[in-house]
Amino acid sequence: MKKIFIAATKQNDGKTTVALGLLFHFKQAFGQIGFIKPVGQRYLEENGFKIDEDTILVESSFKLCGIKCRLKDMSPVAVEKGFTERYIASPNPKVISAKIREAFGRVSSGHKMVVIEGTGHAGVGSVFDHSNAQVAKLLGSKVILISSGGIGRPIDEIILNKALFEKEGVKLLGVIINKVMPDKFDKINNLVRKGLKRKGVEVLGVIPYNPVLSYPTVRQILEETEFSLLPGSGEAALDNPISRIVVGAMHPKDAVKYFKPHSFVITPGDREDIIDLILDCHCNGHLISGIVLTGDMLPRLDLVNQLKSLAIPVLMAKQDTYSAAALVHDINVKIRPTDQEKIELVKQLIQKYVDLDTIKKRM
Repeated sequence: MKKIFIAATKQNDGKTTVALGLLFHFKQAFGQIGFIKPVGQRYLEENGFKIDEDTILVESSFKLCGIKCRLKDMSPVAVEKGFTERYIASPNPKVISAKIREAFGRVSSGHKMVVIEGTGHAGVGSVFDHSNAQVAKLLGSKVILISSGGIGRPIDEIILNKALFEKEGVKLLGVIINKVMPDKFDKINNLVRKGLKRKGVEVLGVIPYNPVLSYPTVRQILEETEFSLLPGSGEAALDNPISRIVVGAMHPKDAVKYFKPHSFVITPGDREDIIDLILDCHCNGHLISGIVLTGDMLPRLDLVNQLKSLAIPVLMAKQDTYSAAALVHDINVKIRPTDQEKIELVKQLIQKYVDLDTIKKRM
């Protein structure tokens, strides 16, 4: 059976995005494939179980669960609140290892290929004796390492992570450099390949940054904050993409230059001048994806009714404008099962920019 462990040099390098794209193409090549994320840090509750959110995305896209494999098998260890403290107080690595091995046995049953997704860089999980490097060794897998665009920093981080995997006897199959700015693509593509070749590391792909993949939706902001949806105000438009976040705290004549199509505006609920501007922009083709009214305040009724009639999602925030904007800024944008446009884009990027034939041969 072929196995590949997908790791990253740090958070938000695009590990899940690359893993998703690779899964589509491995499924075409091998037919029956399995997936497991042995250790998950961001999880959702599904049927009473804590399931990593990336596992839910993969299952919704591929329907890999069968008679021998449950959804929980694809996400055997959830690092919930207090997990690390309990482990340090009473360490028992054999219990965690057994959970992972048993779950892997079920997800791999009858499959020609299994994709294993790590969580963060090679050392994440060391605190409970199950770093990514240790888990890759436990499952006998080679590794593809994902790093984000640049030259010096990615090379430094890749070599550091490579050393941790090699310490555990795990072979690095190669690396994929993700999120490279298009205007620097040719330069970085050339230099990073030369720099890593000197270090004995093969570059399997260099992928340009596509801003669409980093766009959140209004629904994601609603779900990951304490904001509430104003009843009747665009529930059907919650999956609107957000290309720009604008804090409407200036004079309308100054604010208007920041309003672009698919903007998301955060403004005090009593700033009726800004809300008038939002309505005007929306009606003149600069479609506004949604707004947050801060301070738990509403504008006058006729403005509220106009927002509702245009199906603009209106989120209500009890926080002040600065605090609400900070909450939105801190949201970690990840691909969700409903993001079909993003999922299709991921497939295209992997097909175009990653050397899939070399990966299949080296596995």
